[in-house]
Amino acid sequence: MIGLFIFGLIIVLAGVIAIITKNKTSKKQVLTIVAAACFVVGAIVVAVSCVRTVPTGHTGIVTSFGNVQEYTYEAGVHFVAPWMEVINMDNRNQKKRIDLSCFSSDIQEVSVIYTLNYQIQKSNAQTIYKTIGSNYYETVIEPRVQEAVKGVMAKYTAEELLSNRAELSTEIRNILTEKLEAYHVEVLDTSLENLDFSDAFTDAVEAKQVAEQRAKQAQIEQNQKTMEAEAAAKRASIDAEAAANVAVIAAKADLDVQKIQADAAEYAGQKDAAVIGQVRDIFRKNEGELTDEDLEHLLVYYYVLAWDGKLPETYIGSENFYDLLASLALKQAGN
Repeated sequence: MIGLFIFGLIIVLAGVIAIITKNKTSKKQVLTIVAAACFVVGAIVVAVSCVRTVPTGHTGIVTSFGNVQEYTYEAGVHFVAPWMEVINMDNRNQKKRIDLSCFSSDIQEVSVIYTLNYQIQKSNAQTIYKTIGSNYYETVIEPRVQEAVKGVMAKYTAEELLSNRAELSTEIRNILTEKLEAYHVEVLDTSLENLDFSDAFTDAVEAKQVAEQRAKQAQIEQNQKTMEAEAAAKRASIDAEAAANVAVIAAKADLDVQKIQADAAEYAGQKDAAVIGQVRDIFRKNEGELTDEDLEHLLVYYYVLAWDGKLPETYIGSENFYDLLASLALKQAGN
């Protein structure tokens, strides 16, 4: 801009010269027009040389002959001295994608794609330019990213890098946040986009995963067979226990039936004996004794009480009805 300002001054000076020399020539009108034009154009060039524009999202750093001034400009149009320069520092969210080649702790080469979203602190833009310069990314940020990523990668084996990807990203981000804070740079977001290993290592990892999956499947199948065997044994035990319980219950029922039958027979015999004894006691009290004939009549009497009214379909003999009942009663008593 200083060159443009000098050029404007030269044009203005040309106008002054034209005014001075117009009185010495016959072409006064022409020189007057030339002088006026030089003044207008020169003024415009001088004014333009004093205009500075700061885009949105930037901070204007003012320098005078290389010295950084103590003030800055916000976004907009500003008029400054022509010998002053305004350097625009971008304080927006910026994104950089970095390709790195690292090594794990077990000396496996790892190709890494790392993405960093960062932003300079607007209030410290002047300090960043004064201490680092406008190329602060190449000077400070990129070297710190490489240092953090490679340092973290070297702490883990290749397999650990694959299985702990989220933890790696968090650890790298924490390191960058602390280191870049000292340079007034804020880490907004980071991403460990890709980890790529050699073909030999990738094939070995795939083979190991396949073997682990087969081992897990075999273990699952073995557990299933064990569960089925245990279930079958449990069912057999339950069935055997149930059968034993049924046998015990059946045996107990048979004993109960036999006891009931024995008790019934005993009760019937006791009942008959009691009746006969009562009859004998009656006769004794009457000073008499039961004869066999009396007992026979008594037996017929009880038979008749228990008789279902059915007679044999055929019988041989000439007994009368009473004799028939008596013979049946005696036969039943004999059984």
